Amino acid sequence: MKKQIAAVLIALASVLVAAPAEAASSVRFSFVQYDSPGKDTGSRASLNAEWIRVTNHGTRARALTGWTIRDTAGHVFRFPRFTLGAGRSVRVHTGPGANTATDLHWGSRAYIWNNTGDRATLKTRAGGTVDMCRWGDGDGNQAC
Repeated sequence: MKKQIAAVLIALASVLVAAPAEAASSVRFSFVQYDSPGKDTGSRASLNAEWIRVTNHGTRARALTGWTIRDTAGHVFRFPRFTLGAGRSVRVHTGPGANTATDLHWGSRAYIWNNTGDRATLKTRAGGTVDMCRWGDGDGNQAC
């Protein structure tokens, strides 16, 4: 009986030690331009100068289809059919535009990120939180 309990405890310990490394995602926010440079005119160019960058720090491509980015006000961007290559980044721009492998567009006609402070949350298709990036009133951009 003692050997069985010891074996169970060793197995549990190995799971607990491995869990934090497995829980950390290779896909994370890396930078946010939360205040569009210049005057906030609401033009397409100004809206698209506000963006957040997501980077895949892993060694394998990751399918992000259905993942979401959310702000504190409840705005939600849902990734279209999209795969982010290993070591690659994609910028998600606030305004409308054509999506590419390096730039996606929220399609909003209004600014998303609050210049005085906000929080971006990256979630999987199943709704699990992968990463968060927070900022306060600052220079208009920040590494995450």
